[in-house]
Amino acid sequence: MDVDLASTRNILKDNTLQLLARANVVATGIGYKIAQGQKTSALSIVCSVAEKLPASRLLTRDMVPKTIDGIPTDVVETGLIRALQSRTDRYRPAPGGVSIGHRDITAGTLGCLVKKNEQTFILSNNHVLANSNDAQPGDPILQPGPYDGGRFPDDHIADLEQFVPISFTGLPNGCSIARGVASLLNGLARAVGSSARLQAVSIRAAENLVDAAIARPLNEEDVSAEILEIGTIQGLAQGELGMAIKKSGRTTGLTTGEILQVDVTVNVQYGAGRIARFTDQLLAGAMSQGGDSGSAVLDGNNNLIGLLFAGSDTTTIINRIENVFSALGLSL
Repeated sequence: MDVDLASTRNILKDNTLQLLARANVVATGIGYKIAQGQKTSALSIVCSVAEKLPASRLLTRDMVPKTIDGIPTDVVETGLIRALQSRTDRYRPAPGGVSIGHRDITAGTLGCLVKKNEQTFILSNNHVLANSNDAQPGDPILQPGPYDGGRFPDDHIADLEQFVPISFTGLPNGCSIARGVASLLNGLARAVGSSARLQAVSIRAAENLVDAAIARPLNEEDVSAEILEIGTIQGLAQGELGMAIKKSGRTTGLTTGEILQVDVTVNVQYGAGRIARFTDQLLAGAMSQGGDSGSAVLDGNNNLIGLLFAGSDTTTIINRIENVFSALGLSL
């Protein structure tokens, strides 16, 4: 039968309460029916469900009928629908994409949940969870991060478990302090008749693959496997040139982009004159800002491909997830 919007509205109004009374239905509305993944021109009564289940797992009274008064129905999985919070708020359970940080930093992003030795951990960056090498295992992790109002002990969500140390460059040859110290010590050496002499030299640091750390939740019920506005991770994939990607971060929320470069070697500034060189990185465009560090990066099928850790006004730098998992001994 041909139906119009007005008659469909009346039918929906008469049936909304009994549809919402069915287990798993979280919303009703009117939309165009989707058939084989394509939108059709047919109006339908759409029932949003927390989880799309096979008929064998539903009681008869909870099944959505194929039609209602001649109007076709459609069932769409949306998950539970919650009141939206700022990503800098306190979340319990805390999903990926929200503010987190070591008690001595400002704030970064909770990336996602991972497994190590069958236990659940929070994954983010070293500079978010381990204060750029300056933390100790067992240090408290706050959600939200301190910059966003997180305080110990009220917002203590996890303890630092493990981090991959970042290797920074040493003092440059042109450092006046280093030259001054060397000159002073050489003067003392001459005074005591020693022929040994010191010289200020540049120390080339080892190259880094990842800026990564994990934290152990105090209570697994306080964290969620979901990532805000993305959902759950479906698996792992390798980042490839031209791949469409997305991330959910504390500062810029859900953003999308494309892998523009692979095999990237980059010098990253960590403040106070510290620079670390990273190799085998992925580079995308402007899809992040300060505070997004630690965000999980996924492909279009919700496969985890990387861990965001650095960027500029025009670029985003991402650790390959296979390097992160290898360095920390992780799995999904």
